[in-house]
Amino acid sequence: MNSLIKLLIKSLFLTAILMFTGIALSHAAGLQKFSDARLINNPANDGDSFLVKADGKILHVRLYFVDCPETSTSSKADAQRVREQTRYFGLSDPARVIHFGNKAKTSVKDRLANPFTVYTAFANAMGRSSGGRIYAFITTSDGNDLASLLVKEGLARTRGTGRKTPDGIPRNEMIKRLRDIEISAMLKRIGIWSESNPDRIAELRAKERSEEGELQEIQNQVEKANSPKGLLDLNTATEKELQSIKGIGPVLAGRIIAGRPYKAVGDLLKVKGIGRKKLEKIRAYFTVGK
Repeated sequence: MNSLIKLLIKSLFLTAILMFTGIALSHAAGLQKFSDARLINNPANDGDSFLVKADGKILHVRLYFVDCPETSTSSKADAQRVREQTRYFGLSDPARVIHFGNKAKTSVKDRLANPFTVYTAFANAMGRSSGGRIYAFITTSDGNDLASLLVKEGLARTRGTGRKTPDGIPRNEMIKRLRDIEISAMLKRIGIWSESNPDRIAELRAKERSEEGELQEIQNQVEKANSPKGLLDLNTATEKELQSIKGIGPVLAGRIIAGRPYKAVGDLLKVKGIGRKKLEKIRAYFTVGK
């Protein structure tokens, strides 16, 4: 009997561990549904990121697909985002970004006054909150997608991480639908679009792209300076040399070594964790043979 009890306790303990590590494992398992969720009032809440209580758990969720205006410039990163949003929406006054960010926050509070549904795969949404954030879909009590409503109200733009929706809409199709809703709000001059300057929006967005390009070029130059001198041979490079390439950590370096020999750099596609986008970023650092 004692051994049976010990086995049961061990099983319950392992189950608890799996529940807590679900943040890392559940993405592959698909979305989990939490009904009767409630919004938790918190100063950290804004239009696209807020605390909820679901199934007895406190979750800091970040909406898929959308980005709402910022609600403060309390940090340099916030100020940079406000500048970028000011240019995207074609505004002349950055303070108006904060104004509409607070309107988005109020809209979310009103729409989530009644119990709602959360769908999440516990994918890490990063962020500065101590407990971390997870990406999620929110369906309001009247059955509407919260992200879509915010875009329709002119209080959010189509931007950020996405995936297949709870009702089966593919990621790319959902992006297209949200962009259409955004264009409609823009044409109707709803929400933040009511203060856009159509004569300057192209100029402001071009300026943002130019500055982003300059920053990217600086990053590229620094990375190039810190990268190995000359090309690395995929079949002979050491683990340390492989890890000197940005985007290749210990695990991926080990997989590359385990996958030898290679006949061409393109063979890296056979390595788990290297897709076409990753290959294009690291291809220039490698060769096969002399």
